[in-house]
Amino acid sequence: MSEARAMSQVNFDKRIRNLLAKNRILSDPDIEKALSIASEEARSLATVLVSDGFISERTLIGHIAREMKIPPIDLEKVELDQEALESLPQNLAHDYGVLPISRIGNTLTIAVSNPFDIVRLDDVRLITGCELRPVISTEENIRRHIDAGYNANEKEMAEIFEGVIEPELEIKQEDIADEDINLEELSADGSPIVKLVNLIIYKAVKEHASDIHIEPFENRVRVRYRQDGVMFEVYMLPKRVQNSIVSRVKILSNMDIAEKRKPQDGKFQIKVEGRQIDFRVSVLPVVHGEKVVLRILDVGNLALSLDRLGFEASSLESFRKAISQPYGMILVTGPTGSGKSTTLYSAVKEILSVESNFVTVEDPVEYQIEGVNQVHVNPKRGVTFASALRSILRQDPDVILIGEIRDAETIEIAVKAALTGHLVLSTLHTNDAPSTVTRMVDMGVDPFLVASSVLLIAAQRLCRKLCDACKAQLDVPAERLVSLGLKPEEVEGGTFFRAVGCSKCNQGYRGRFALMETMEMSEVMKDMVLKGASGHELRRAALDSQRMLSLRRVGLLNASRGRTSVDEVLRVSLQD
Repeated sequence: MSEARAMSQVNFDKRIRNLLAKNRILSDPDIEKALSIASEEARSLATVLVSDGFISERTLIGHIAREMKIPPIDLEKVELDQEALESLPQNLAHDYGVLPISRIGNTLTIAVSNPFDIVRLDDVRLITGCELRPVISTEENIRRHIDAGYNANEKEMAEIFEGVIEPELEIKQEDIADEDINLEELSADGSPIVKLVNLIIYKAVKEHASDIHIEPFENRVRVRYRQDGVMFEVYMLPKRVQNSIVSRVKILSNMDIAEKRKPQDGKFQIKVEGRQIDFRVSVLPVVHGEKVVLRILDVGNLALSLDRLGFEASSLESFRKAISQPYGMILVTGPTGSGKSTTLYSAVKEILSVESNFVTVEDPVEYQIEGVNQVHVNPKRGVTFASALRSILRQDPDVILIGEIRDAETIEIAVKAALTGHLVLSTLHTNDAPSTVTRMVDMGVDPFLVASSVLLIAAQRLCRKLCDACKAQLDVPAERLVSLGLKPEEVEGGTFFRAVGCSKCNQGYRGRFALMETMEMSEVMKDMVLKGASGHELRRAALDSQRMLSLRRVGLLNASRGRTSVDEVLRVSLQD
């Protein structure tokens, strides 16, 4: 210990001694005894007072805080901020006996035992480049929490991954030339980076996440999961592990780990507790590195049953009526991640039979279905949606599933297929069912062909389910519910709940179900399409004369049954 720091410790011990005497916390003999022990054993007076039982830690910290007008802190009740820990290396935190707690902008809250050690605090200020906001704790408590805080991720990995997950992977290592990459570290089962990536993947699978986002920032790396359609932060990792994590994922996905300036796509499979799970991986260069997104495709979580998707009875009836037809087009619309593919797979599964020839063209094939001929789009080899469709039509198909209609050429072929005796199922990115008609016309399809080919258009969203274990009943003003779209009698007969949150759920929600509005191409709707009606006019007619249930109304009906909350319905649907 330097002379300046030793003198600072002596002065701090004197302050504590005077504090004890002034407030009559200890008798003079006890104070002298504690001082004698501290001197003989080269320990601070505060450490001796607490560890040798002269006074409780809480009492000592409370008196020091009041005397010095510095806030006290109970480290047992504090969750340490990963960004703050990254501001000061663990070895230096030990050397200086300080613990970073949280960081807001350029201000670092730091636990100290001796706020009068100016030399020590100046060193920390220079190292971190931050203004310090000291809070009081004891030296022993700070050192104990330094180890616990800095080593939290390593301990969690060791506990979770002891024989839990064994990825079945082929790792290709040719054409790798990067001085910063250690292939042994990125491939060995026991390496910290492999364990960390395994931990991230394993927890995502266990928590039924649909996506993993690994996002680089200036001083940290954030890991988020998408659960039930909502993003949640899971880890905040030090910047130094960024390149190794990205490289490990690239190795798993059979990508070029030396290429860091271009987007890359890949995939891999793992086995978790006997289940095979597929991952689609996208790597995108951003300002502070490469962002990685892993889409989790767990066939074990795939319902593949229309009854289990949660559709409203009338919407399900309309949809089943359409898929039972021998020819025509059925379109499911909605944003990415709204469950369109699952709905189409479920429809195919329901009407699948040995008497018919089922063919799909997808990018990529997400789930394999026994008895269905599935074609994977590969533009590099000349296999596009349009070219694949032309070939499929020469394969004597009865039912054709097109993963997504992206261009005029594809929709033109799809419409012709629907008009020539084939049942065509596909998806489009539109906001609601009626606007899909105007979208098709904008893509170059004649209104007459739209009216003639389309059987039904369904718009879909995924809505989170309330957790039955913790949801609480909620009184919502009747006029508010009526203004949102419910009928007075539906309000009177309904029971509404709000999300609470417990250990069994995610902020009050657990799982999702589908909201679907279905617009049948009736004679009335065909006439309006032929006359060039706008999307708004088609929607009004479908809601009024065709009794179409809108996404908002379907959601509110489910809220009235206690299945979801009104807030969740408003989050995922637009006002009618």
